[in-house]
Amino acid sequence: MADFLELASSRYSCRNFSGAKVEREKLVKCIEAARLAPSGCNAQPWKFVVVDNPEIALKVAETTQQLGVNEYLAKASAFIVVLEEHAVLMPKIAKMIDSQYFAKGDLGGAALSICLEAESLGLATCMAGLYDRPKLCELLDLPKDQRFFLVIAVGYAAKEKEPRPKLRKSLDEICRFV
Repeated sequence: MADFLELASSRYSCRNFSGAKVEREKLVKCIEAARLAPSGCNAQPWKFVVVDNPEIALKVAETTQQLGVNEYLAKASAFIVVLEEHAVLMPKIAKMIDSQYFAKGDLGGAALSICLEAESLGLATCMAGLYDRPKLCELLDLPKDQRFFLVIAVGYAAKEKEPRPKLRKSLDEICRFV
């Protein structure tokens, strides 16, 4: 089995996609990984829209290109739009907490699962939190009040992967044992 820390270390946000088409089977595996992500109270507050049609993918990329950023996403050949759904909790728990209490954590876990599965399949990803939600709703035929979490660009890196060094806080800065 692959070493998880090696996989996590090799994954990076790609800024240079090749434009090569991603095989649908690989996209399905990415969604399967997200489907299996942990979920508080097993609420699974997610749905995914996979865009692998080249013309629609280009339009999705355009929705992320605001404020002069994300031009490089135009060469991603696929996108996975992560949607936030209403979490349904067991009645006993729902009486005590808001149904969306766990949703953001669940969605983050699902998004990371997509990116790590993509990495394991030789794909590159980049999470985009900036997008034109109304245009995405119209483009993907979603209700105007649909809640979004992220848009994940998926493709092949244009050159041999040479990820930038990960600048992270030291273990001592973020962790203590008691």
